[in-house]
Amino acid sequence: MFHTLKPNKGSTHTSRRFARGNGSGRGTTAGRGTKGQQSRVGKGRRLGFEGGQTPLIRRQPKLGGFISPMRVTVDVLNIDTLERKVPPGSYDKASLSALRLVNGKDPVKILGRGKVTKKFALSVYAVSKSAKEAIEKAGGTVTIVRA
Repeated sequence: MFHTLKPNKGSTHTSRRFARGNGSGRGTTAGRGTKGQQSRVGKGRRLGFEGGQTPLIRRQPKLGGFISPMRVTVDVLNIDTLERKVPPGSYDKASLSALRLVNGKDPVKILGRGKVTKKFALSVYAVSKSAKEAIEKAGGTVTIVRA
C-alpha cells in the first residue's frame, strides 16, 4: 500500500536551477542582480545586523537601573484569602507563615481585595486603608509592627 503513494497532481514541482548558463534564463548573475552586498558569495549577515547602524542590542544601557538599598519588599496578603482559608483569631507573621499564606522571609502587608466577615486580630508590617477599614468593620483589629 505505502509503495503506491504519490503526491497529488500539481502539488509538487521541480525547483529552478540557477547559474546554469544564459540559455536557462537564470545565467550570468543568477537572479542576484548586479553588484552590491546581496550579490556576493557569503552574503548572509549575523543575527541582529542592521546594515552598519548601531544594533538595538548595543543601543541598550549596559547595566541595570538603580535599585534603592533602602527598599522594602513585602509579602502581600489579601483579606479575601484570610476570609477563605483562615479561621477567626489572632495572627502574626510567624503564624501566617505556618499556614503557608506568606513565605515568612519578608514583612507582611494586608491588602483590601474582597470582603471579610470573620473577626481577626492581626500584627503585621503594613496594611492598606481599605483593608484596615474592612477588618475593623468586621470587629477585628490591626496592629502595625515594624521589626
